[in-house]
Amino acid sequence: MDYESRPNSVPWPPLLFAGAAALALLLHLSSPVRCHCAMAGLVLQAAGVALIAGAILIDVLAVLAFRRHHTTILPNKGANRLITTGIFAWSRNPVYLGNFMLVAGAGLLSGIWALVLAAPVALLATKKLAVEREEQHLSLKFGNDWKIYRQRTRRWFGQKS
Repeated sequence: MDYESRPNSVPWPPLLFAGAAALALLLHLSSPVRCHCAMAGLVLQAAGVALIAGAILIDVLAVLAFRRHHTTILPNKGANRLITTGIFAWSRNPVYLGNFMLVAGAGLLSGIWALVLAAPVALLATKKLAVEREEQHLSLKFGNDWKIYRQRTRRWFGQKS
């Protein structure tokens, strides 16, 4: 594949997260596992709400950054700009981090543990099928600018010291 023009021919991340969530829901329907402790349930639901709210905020900030920089958000299209500011100063992959938080948060909020377990599986699959290819694309396309950004910013969250 010509990684310089685009990282993937398939938009893996949304398919992986949606597929993992769908499989988790099917698993839950066939053999549900729920938390029955009222206090723990409330704490987990609050954590789920916080994760979902954080995911929405991250995704909105990322979409606005893509628009502001006039580049694509589609994971199977080539980037024409390297975004390194805003939410992208904290994560090289904020949309995928948001997707992870959304699936895990939905699991905590609903008490569907299969969703909580599906979230890291989808994130690992996304790393292998999309992130590594996207990073190769960005390296070929933006060279030293990508190298500096990669050294400064973590893949998932937080600036490196």
